[in-house]
Amino acid sequence: MTEENEKVGSVSQFRYEQIVAELRDVVEQQTRGQFTIGDRALEIEPMRQRGGPVGETEWTVEESLARLADDIGLSVATVKTTRWVASRWPKEHRQPNIASYTVHRSLANIEDDAERFAAVLVLPEGKPRWTTDDANRRVGQQVETPVTPQEKVTAIHSLAQDEEVAAAVTTDFLKRPQVAAKVSAEDKVRVVEEFTRDETVATTAATSLLRRPDVAFKAMSDDTARFQVNHAQNERSRQAREDFERTSPVAPAVRHIDRTVEFLDLVTACHSFVAAAGRTVPGLRDRTLNDDERTIVHENVARVRATLDWIETAVDTGQVDMDDELARMLKGE
Repeated sequence: MTEENEKVGSVSQFRYEQIVAELRDVVEQQTRGQFTIGDRALEIEPMRQRGGPVGETEWTVEESLARLADDIGLSVATVKTTRWVASRWPKEHRQPNIASYTVHRSLANIEDDAERFAAVLVLPEGKPRWTTDDANRRVGQQVETPVTPQEKVTAIHSLAQDEEVAAAVTTDFLKRPQVAAKVSAEDKVRVVEEFTRDETVATTAATSLLRRPDVAFKAMSDDTARFQVNHAQNERSRQAREDFERTSPVAPAVRHIDRTVEFLDLVTACHSFVAAAGRTVPGLRDRTLNDDERTIVHENVARVRATLDWIETAVDTGQVDMDDELARMLKGE
């Protein structure tokens, strides 16, 4: 397509440039008009220092600006804004030919006068005029058309201020593996902690994770986690015993058995050892251990045998003392 036939929307490039030139004049007129409103509001009510004297007048600032707004058919907020912007831009520093009133309003947020007046003269790179987004970028405000990743993040945060929207967006994002992969480990931990504040969710998540042997192994290397698991096991056993004694029809028949905590712990320990051995030993099928490995296993088996003999003696006689050799063996010496 030749330049003569190129279109912008429904008009030719030539007609588009005519429209732009016409509307730039309109925008400059509007900019001057907005500043005129601000100048007149500023004349009626000059800017005052916070807490400064009001002067000899029956009118407050609010009352004066409210009356002016009513008389010219604008909102009080509009009149207040134009007054403030006019106070930030003395006439000699206004640049209606390169910056609209909206741009002046954004740049008015620059506190230092000299910096503000110099900033409007430095056009964005490669552009003949200021745009609203360029002005907002200059003062760190949200832009209408985000370009950088941070601007897009800010826009998302703005759109997701409603809790239901934020929840839906978060759920959708977390379903995308490529997004989750870019989240740091620390932030992932924070997300998991936040989502598991509910006890039901936390219980389900912890149960699922502890079913993974690698996770369970690493979790149990933490002293606090291991203590909490052991404590929970003991508490669960206690509650189970109480429930049995309270509800089981055979409870009266077994109450004569001396079921002390030590007795139950001992039975549990034996059961755990047998269960662990039952899971582990089959894994040795078709595997030959080297000499060092066999030596270590035999040493531990000897410790187990000595411990079992000690248990039988304690159970049969009530004597729990151990000889020096057994003590050294159990300590691994």
